[in-house]
Amino acid sequence: MKRVMQHVVALMMIPTMSWGQDVTFDISAGNDTLKSALRDASLVAGLSSDETPAPQDYVAAARADYRRLLTALYAKGYYAGTISIKINGIEASNLAPLDAPTAIRGVSFSVDPGPRFNFAEVSIAPIPSGTLLPESFAKGEFARSDVIGEAVNAGIDAWRNAGHAKAQAAGQKITAQHAQSLLNVAISIDNGPQLTFGELSITGDSKVRASRITKIAGLPIGEVYSPQDLRDAERRLRATGAFDSVSAVEADNIGPNNTLPIELQIVDSRPRRFGFGLELSSIEGVKVSTYWLHRNFLGGAERFRVEGEISGIGGETGGIDYKIGASLDRPAVYGADTNLFSRAEISRIDEPNYLIDKVALQFGLTRPFGEDINLSAGIGVLAAREVTDLGTKTYTLLTLPLSATLERRDNPTDAKDGYYIDVDTTPFYNVDNGTFGARVFSDARIYKSVGEGNKLTFAARSQIGSVFGSDITDTPADFLFYSGGGGTVRGQSYDSLGITTTVGGTTTTTGGLSFAGAQLEARYAVTDKIGVVGFYDFGQITADSGFGGASQWHAGAGIGVRYNTGIGPIRLDIGTPASGDNIADEVQVYIGIGQSF
Repeated sequence: MKRVMQHVVALMMIPTMSWGQDVTFDISAGNDTLKSALRDASLVAGLSSDETPAPQDYVAAARADYRRLLTALYAKGYYAGTISIKINGIEASNLAPLDAPTAIRGVSFSVDPGPRFNFAEVSIAPIPSGTLLPESFAKGEFARSDVIGEAVNAGIDAWRNAGHAKAQAAGQKITAQHAQSLLNVAISIDNGPQLTFGELSITGDSKVRASRITKIAGLPIGEVYSPQDLRDAERRLRATGAFDSVSAVEADNIGPNNTLPIELQIVDSRPRRFGFGLELSSIEGVKVSTYWLHRNFLGGAERFRVEGEISGIGGETGGIDYKIGASLDRPAVYGADTNLFSRAEISRIDEPNYLIDKVALQFGLTRPFGEDINLSAGIGVLAAREVTDLGTKTYTLLTLPLSATLERRDNPTDAKDGYYIDVDTTPFYNVDNGTFGARVFSDARIYKSVGEGNKLTFAARSQIGSVFGSDITDTPADFLFYSGGGGTVRGQSYDSLGITTTVGGTTTTTGGLSFAGAQLEARYAVTDKIGVVGFYDFGQITADSGFGGASQWHAGAGIGVRYNTGIGPIRLDIGTPASGDNIADEVQVYIGIGQSF
């Protein structure tokens, strides 16, 4: 099938493509896709963009380009092509790399791809029943060599998924009928024996105990081999955060009794990490947060984290809020996929409508399902002292927090495409008055990028929540819903939207039992570093559960700027009210790290 020209080819020329000052490329037929593929395959094309390529570099690259361009032709279904590459008018195959001319006056490519071939008879065997081969690997389809490779890989992958880890292509018979421009393909596969997972070894100087690494990996030793089990083992180990690199490597040779030894190659992450955050709002003030993290606290890949936060500094929304907390996460406590978490937190929340001093403890389990779904269930106790216009009260709650998260964003800190859904449900029991209730909240986000280079991104967020089984006076103030500020409606004052409540002759503003909100953004990347944003936010509060009773709504709109950094974009948003009597009368500024959602 291979025919490489060693002489001048007479071609009907099409418009010439020029690569650099000295390189031209002419094709007698073929579409733009083929031309692009040939250009991408050429080493000379890349070399011509270098600042000072030497003449011998051109000669060596041109000699290698014969095979590379021929491979590109095969990949598109052209098996009768001719290729001529001339340097200073001399065929490159006739020039020795060490006998290059002293100067390169020009390099010319002439390619006649010939007719495009179609598949005639195709077969690949044996393959497991139900194996899906590429639809284009069929009689009458274009005979692209990459389709043949895809079909071989599909057959081998099917055997590997059935436990035959050493399945491989055993032979091929590929014949071209040049007169008819047809290609016959027959591939044979050696599936090998079905294997089970054998001995597991660990390499790398890890500070995590080997017994814990083995348990976290959860590789089913003695069971039938599965490549998915290997991927799951790597995923579990990476998810701990204790390792910079994890690779499960299959042994080259089959072990005793048709077993397959596996080697886990491990590289530890730095065990300790320190971080901080800073956000600024013209109304809410400054929020400063910091944390200290240990990724291998007890030698078993336990993650211990201490964090603190101060917010409301210099703000106009009540006093200063404080929070300090600690958490400990231990992977693989009940099987490889179930992790244990514990949390402790002390906080003071000083808001315009309430003041709460609180201590909370929580324990629970998390379990991922695949790479993008995570479920969590726990039990907690919360003791608080709450001061509002309705008086002072203390209470103790027993809670049962439940959550489910679906993460399918391409980048959680600066998403361009995908979506994210988080649903949290917290049933609670008030020990002091014997009342039951439940707070339900969902946060859904979706992203879509369009246009050249995906520079324009549309982002939308929906927040819906409600409290059931408990009225406003019996529900903790921070379980109720308010609207306004950076997390809900930008441009409106922080927590400015609530419900007017009268109890015992005292009228005050409280949160509502239900909330619905939406945030819409159009983000445009002006450069790789600079982006601009336009946004519109909406929020509604209702007095009763399930969005019943009195309700109020408001909206905000504005523009923003993003500056991309290595840790995420720095965010500056300027918002103003878009509803009510003060439309565009006020301006609020928000500064932070990361997109608003």
